[in-house]
Amino acid sequence: KEEIDSAIAEVIAESAYIRSRQVDAFEQAWARTLGVKHCVSCANGTDAIYIALRALGLQPGDEVITSAHSWISTSETITQAGGRVVFCDTDAETFTIDPCDIERKITSATVGIIPVHLYGQPADMGAIMAIAKKRNLWVIEDCAQAHLASYKGQLVGTFGNVATFSFYPGKNLGAYGDAGCAVTNDDQLADWMTTFARHGGKGDHVMEGINSRMDGLQAAILNAKLPHLAAWTAARRAVAACYNELLE
Repeated sequence: KEEIDSAIAEVIAESAYIRSRQVDAFEQAWARTLGVKHCVSCANGTDAIYIALRALGLQPGDEVITSAHSWISTSETITQAGGRVVFCDTDAETFTIDPCDIERKITSATVGIIPVHLYGQPADMGAIMAIAKKRNLWVIEDCAQAHLASYKGQLVGTFGNVATFSFYPGKNLGAYGDAGCAVTNDDQLADWMTTFARHGGKGDHVMEGINSRMDGLQAAILNAKLPHLAAWTAARRAVAACYNELLE
């Protein structure tokens, strides 16, 4: 509480509410945490998916395969970006997208896959990335509920072309309001997403973008919380293990 209160007071004292050094610091810290090159902050996790879809060039009529079991943000953004949602069944053990059903749903109009790492459970990224490579499809990982989750020792959010995160207050790493980001190792995608999310430019507008910015207060709160995330995650896993023992 003291760390968060101090961070909020600092933002207020500096009137650093929009695109502040706190935002820059969080983008750099979250990219380092995941081991990716770029973190593009935005207003919320839903915007992050929409921005990623636009960056990947989704066109009207393009089909995107995603999980039938997710929050509506995953599918509604596909429609909003002009694409067509194709729902896939889920694995009974993890509640994440079933790679076998992905194969069955691919058509000539399919351009990408959005697996959702639901409840902190990673989707089968080995199988998914193999399908994507074979069929020349892009992958956006929806990591809204999966901060620091890993698949075979590799953090989720580091497999696909782009990954998106939500920092809604109920998430494992939550702000005191809405906030989100997209991460990528692709320099061009990062530049495009950054420009698009900031009205298409600053001063000189090179495109018609949207207004989707993480504010300084949320970034400051996330900066205060981030150093504790690994310990909080370990504590969650310890509690979950207790329930698993009871069920067995």
